[in-house]
Amino acid sequence: MELFRSTNIDWLGKKWYFLGFSLIFSVAGILSLLFWHHLPLGVDFKGGTQIRVEFAQTPNEAHIRQAMDRAGLHDATIQRISDPSGHAANKVIIALPQSSATDAAHDAGRQSVENALLANYHDSTPSIEQVEIVGPTAGKQLQKQAFLATIYSLIGMLVYLWFRFELIYGVAAVVAVFHDTLITIGAFSLTNQEITLTVIAAILTLIGYSMNDTIVVFDRIRENLALSRRESLAYVVNRSINQTLSRTVISSGLTFLTVLSLYLFGGEVLHGFSFALVVGILIGTYSSIAVAAPMLVAYQEWRAKRGKTATLPAGKKAKA
Repeated sequence: MELFRSTNIDWLGKKWYFLGFSLIFSVAGILSLLFWHHLPLGVDFKGGTQIRVEFAQTPNEAHIRQAMDRAGLHDATIQRISDPSGHAANKVIIALPQSSATDAAHDAGRQSVENALLANYHDSTPSIEQVEIVGPTAGKQLQKQAFLATIYSLIGMLVYLWFRFELIYGVAAVVAVFHDTLITIGAFSLTNQEITLTVIAAILTLIGYSMNDTIVVFDRIRENLALSRRESLAYVVNRSINQTLSRTVISSGLTFLTVLSLYLFGGEVLHGFSFALVVGILIGTYSSIAVAAPMLVAYQEWRAKRGKTATLPAGKKAKA
């Protein structure tokens, strides 16, 4: 099935617009990470206690805040959560930050929240559904493991593309994926949404998705280079992107609609996971065309200016 026939869009001619778009979102995310909301880590990484509470009636967040303040829990974060069930409006998450250097101290925080609720809700005692306690030691270990998982995945993909194509193809793809990851994390910082383990899982998923989309474009470039050795690399890359445009729009569009539905109707538990995928799929599809391909051509043109032959996959040589 083809949505676009005989498409002839000059993608590389718009590379400066693409660069400006990427710089705006990347710089905005970096500024937020450095100066505004910083990296909004969830309880999974920074440690603390997170308690999900269900009330008999729609809870008043101001009343809950007052109850926590009376119990001395001034740093508690209160968040209304949604759920596909009919009791969506009656649930909140009360999160307490890491308060001690020892893991055992978090039980006291849980007990303080329970006592505060019992003391301020006499008519109908709220029901505590779930309690998550992560100590500082476990939180730091999870941070390290999440970072290593991301780095190892990027290195593995770089090595794979190095052997399948050429090193520059692997570098261009990894830079594009790093660009996607940076913008996605920046989006979490700009919107001040917490990054949890499920968000890390979504980021690893979008890394694979973006890399797969980039490989499809690179594979078509390799096929066209073998058939059109006299044409410039820029022309071949443009034609390859246009030839894979239908496949990109269909696959990315259907996936995007799926994760968008998950984001809108999946409930608070999947909110961070689905938000990362919504942003990541959009940016990942964009970067395959607007980041990886222009970087490949720019490198080959730079080699040509230095009097070197363009490095192409499968040992082929062609004009830059």
